[in-house]
Order: sequence, then structure tokens, then C-alpha cells
Amino acid sequence: MSFSDLETFLDNLGESKFRAKQIWRSVYHEGKESFFDMTNISNNLRSSLSEKISIDLLRTKIFLSSKDLSTDKALFELEDGELIETVLMRYKEDGHRNSRKTVCISTQAGCALGCTFCATGQQGFRRNLTFGEIVKQVLYMRKLALSEDMDEIAKNLRSKGEIQGVTNIVFMGMGEPLANYDNTISAIKILNDPLGLNIGARHITVSTVGLVPQILKLSEEKLQINLAVSLHAADNETRSATMPVNKRYPIEDLINVCKKYVYKTGRRIFFEYVLLSEHNDSEEHAYKLGKLLYGIKCHVNLIPVNPTTQGIYNRTKSTTVLNFQEQLKRFNIPSTLRIEKGIDINAGCGQLRSRIEL
Repeated sequence: MSFSDLETFLDNLGESKFRAKQIWRSVYHEGKESFFDMTNISNNLRSSLSEKISIDLLRTKIFLSSKDLSTDKALFELEDGELIETVLMRYKEDGHRNSRKTVCISTQAGCALGCTFCATGQQGFRRNLTFGEIVKQVLYMRKLALSEDMDEIAKNLRSKGEIQGVTNIVFMGMGEPLANYDNTISAIKILNDPLGLNIGARHITVSTVGLVPQILKLSEEKLQINLAVSLHAADNETRSATMPVNKRYPIEDLINVCKKYVYKTGRRIFFEYVLLSEHNDSEEHAYKLGKLLYGIKCHVNLIPVNPTTQGIYNRTKSTTVLNFQEQLKRFNIPSTLRIEKGIDINAGCGQLRSRIEL
């Protein structure tokens, strides 16, 4: 239910609408998993709610932890049998950023966009997730993250004032978030709601392959979230070879709407660039990328490809990555080589589900 749905539901029960805030806070902020645990509402209301609605939790099919304990990945089975993946990544303080716990969430079961280097894209599209199914992924991982915090407090490794839980959300799991636009926005509002999970908007990142109309629509939402655009090439021929969506929304249209987004929101855009050996990682490709993005308020995230069983791409050599970054510096474009997490547990998008289905 949305918050307004819950208000209407309670009103139909003859209850005051202010009860909605109490229940909403109990579920999303306090993590209550049963109405009978909500001591701020009457016993009669608890019983009535338990008879009519439920606090549904995700069912874990597989749960894996990386050897370095920095990454957990869950494969969840939904009520209709569809499988989705969620990843919890832990980052230590590094002198530039504070320690953080980031959850990577899915918005669709499968994906219709068919990017050739992506395990999810190789599986095809099943269905959109509801906003409840999106949010529940975060609730599951937040419970785990808070449990870790409490264990560290008990061991005097953390003070009570340092409870983190989940600090960041990235919509970079299975599916295209902006192809499931309404449910993605509804989920963001619950995640950001002070009575909900209270995750700061600037700690929420939505990734897209570049759906031009939806990017323009997102710029009107007045949300201070981060936008990450999967670019992966600076010319139409190279990009279309790996991303079929480029034939519908070519690079010229995509870059134009990105400029409009920056102008409208004042927010910089993160451009995601998966490095594919001998396909898009040469100095010439880097020069084209620098020229394309010059003058745009942006940051480039360089990502080593996660090889898949059905994929044809190999990883770029570290020396090639450094040369690529040097080219971008000439255009004053900042870039970061993304820290890899969970390679030993198939933490790349769609890889665990692929393993199960094979």
C-alpha cells in the first residue's frame, strides 16, 4: 500500500487517519514485522489488521557472502516464483568518503533491453516489480546491516551513536528502473520519507540505459537523487553493438536530454562506462568520450566488465584503464575506477539467477 492507500484503508475501518503515520513508521522506520509488535496501537486494531492485511517479507532462495565479508548477495523468490537479486556492499572509510553500507536493488524480473554484456539482459524480460517488492529488498538488507551494528556495539567496536544500517541505495540491480517508472518513483519516496526508511535523496542513485523521455520526466520530479546513465561508448556504431536501446535513442538525443537534466536540476550526472577489452577501451574511444562530455557537469564511473557464461567480452588491462583515464583528464572530466565487490559470489547483476537457471 501507498501511504494514502493505508489512510483510506484505516478510514474504512472506522479508524482515525493519524493511525496511518504510526503504522507506517512502525513498518518502515522501526522494521516491525508483525502488527502485534506495534505497541502504539490498540489490541483491537492489531487484531483487525492481522486478519485483513499482512506485512509480507521476501523469501530467500540463496544467500551468499564474499570471502572478504564485504559483500552479501541474496536471490529472492517472489510470490509468483520469479527470481530477483539484491546485493549489500560494505565500504570502509578511505580518506575521501566515510564508511557506508550500500544496497543494490532490482526493479524488474529480467530486462527487455538486451545489453549484450549484461547477465540480466541475456535472460529476457519477465515483469515489473511493485514498489513494495522494490522496498522490501532494502528492508531485508537493512535488518542485516542493523544487526551487524548492534553486534559491533556489544563488542565495543562501535558506539550507539554510530549505528548506520543502510546508508546508500543504488537502483542498479536487475531491470531498467525508468522502464518501471511509477513504481521506481513510489519506492524512492518511501525510502526517502522521514517516517519511512529516511535515506537521504543524495544517497539514492537511479541508473538508466538512457530512456530519453523518462529522463526528461525525472528532471521534473524535484527529487535530489543521483542519476547514473549507462553510456559505454561515445559513438552510435560502438554503442549500438552492445546496447540495442541506442537505435531508439541515439547518443545525440541522449546527451541533449542529459544537458537539459543538469540545467533543470542543477545536479551532476554520473556516466557509467563498462570497459570491454578491444571494443570500447582504446585511447581513441577515451578521446571521443572526453569530447562528447566536455562541458557537462558530470563524473565518469569506469567499470571492469563482469564476464558472463554467455558473454563474449574480456576484461580491460589495468594499464589500458590508466591510459583511458589520462585521456579524460585532458578534457577536465573526473573519473573513478569502480571498486569491485563480490566477484567470488557472482555479485554482478543477474549472474546468480543465471547460475540457478542453468
